[in-house]
Order: sequence, then C-alpha cells, then structure tokens
Amino acid sequence: MHLTVHQNISIEQLNVGGLSNSSVLQIGSAGIIKNLSNQWNTGGFTGPAPEMTPPSEFLVPLAPPSG
Repeated sequence: MHLTVHQNISIEQLNVGGLSNSSVLQIGSAGIIKNLSNQWNTGGFTGPAPEMTPPSEFLVPLAPPSG
C-alpha cells in the first residue's frame, strides 16, 4: 500500500501534562516509530532527585508560525 500525506501544522502553545522515560510525543505522521529506552547516570548522582514543586504541568514555548 502506498500512502502520501501532505500536511501543515501550526502550534502556538503545547501544554504537556506529564512525561516519563518511555513517553512518545508525536505531532503529524511517521512511517515507523521504534521504541528505545535508556537510563544513563551521566551526572554521577547518588540519590533521588528532590520532589517537584507545583506547577505540575510543563509549558513548552514554541516559535510563532512563520508566514
């Protein structure tokens, strides 16, 4: 099966409520998404991270649409 997709996506603000080590955020289409999960301690940390303080949601700033 041959599939051709033409699309134009404009996002001014994206609100992500939660992330984890195995999260996938997809905008648009993709032919194949392969899962991969790695955990690396590149900072040499020896204990848990401190508790997160509110707000519990992350705001991701995006560039304004061009055009």
